[in-house]
Amino acid sequence: MPQWEALGESAVLLRWGHTLDAPINAAVHAAAAALRRACLPGIEDIAPAYASLLLRFDLDAWSAGGTRDALGALHNAIEPLLVAQPDGNTMSPRELRVPVCYGGAHGPDLAIVARHAGLSEHALIARHCAPLYRVAMLGFAPGFPYLLGLDATLHMPRRAQPRVTVPAGSVAIGGAQTGIYPNALPGGWHLLGRTPWRLFDAAREPACLLQPGDGVRFVAVTADEFAAQERADP
Repeated sequence: MPQWEALGESAVLLRWGHTLDAPINAAVHAAAAALRRACLPGIEDIAPAYASLLLRFDLDAWSAGGTRDALGALHNAIEPLLVAQPDGNTMSPRELRVPVCYGGAHGPDLAIVARHAGLSEHALIARHCAPLYRVAMLGFAPGFPYLLGLDATLHMPRRAQPRVTVPAGSVAIGGAQTGIYPNALPGGWHLLGRTPWRLFDAAREPACLLQPGDGVRFVAVTADEFAAQERADP
């Protein structure tokens, strides 16, 4: 069962651990799904992270006596839902096949990462495309997916000198993680390639194309295929 931590008057953090751990993250997403299905009154936001879950709630909806009473009422309502979720691995996430044009202008750090891993560029691309990643959380910027499942041989320290601007759609590695920059942003991760997909669009519903818990599989495409899909603006 997670530990509970009050965050101000109308938010609570449920924490399962402190590590980048796939089973823990699966438990977090299973709990988030259970809470969404329950449609509890006064729950304003459910935000999963790597090993924790943030709940924002309407204080008036849960207690007339203050934050302490509200937390007690929340705990009593939520704990049975969490007990009923013993195994997060039973989830069946949505799976998306994300096209990526690797190397060249789209992936200027591909050769650097390949040398660090002791692989050819072709082998690195194949290894990066092999796993089914899980969107562990969205953070850093709206729509930025932190993906669990990177092959250990591809782990790479962040750049000593971050870039002032990373192009939108850049697929990158930072430490033990891989992710996708949703917009043009500063960043210190190593750039392997780019996807033509628009991961964040404030005018779209939902604004974030990828959602926590989604499965992601990268698919290598040519520069011509990238350009065609970019024009199609999926």
